[in-house]
Amino acid sequence: MSETKKTNIILFSGDYDKAMAAYIIANGAAAYDHEVTIFHTFWGLNALRKDENIQVKKGFMEKMFGKMMPRGADKMGISKMNFAGFGPKMIKDVMKKHNAMPLPDLIDMAQEQEINLVACTMTMDLLGLQKEELLDDIQYAGVAAYLADAEDGNVNLFI
Repeated sequence: MSETKKTNIILFSGDYDKAMAAYIIANGAAAYDHEVTIFHTFWGLNALRKDENIQVKKGFMEKMFGKMMPRGADKMGISKMNFAGFGPKMIKDVMKKHNAMPLPDLIDMAQEQEINLVACTMTMDLLGLQKEELLDDIQYAGVAAYLADAEDGNVNLFI
């Protein structure tokens, strides 16, 4: 009887291409029967934001963060050659040409494979994000929960 392997990923980056890499690795690990957790913190939380504007009560600074951050995975910029937003369009066109899955589809696949998508509650507090603004059926936890998962992890990545 073999022990289940565990893969843990911290998604810190809010860049489309880096988030894609995290989700490609996560989905691949899940396909190899790993128990997978992606811990979204700071700008990585943008991958979990809903596309639509959700009306919630916020203070001034929380509203400013909300306006500055992309709303949803498909609105994230890329890490290199963003070109004022033209870069993401170019990379998405190339991906479509090569039948590569876009980030929102990779996130859906992760949920279908029961990958643990975790939003960092401390960062949510700092940035003024509320649960209603994030995808349904995700988990919420602090750094202690991530560390407990990472301690048992066979693979631990920071992206």
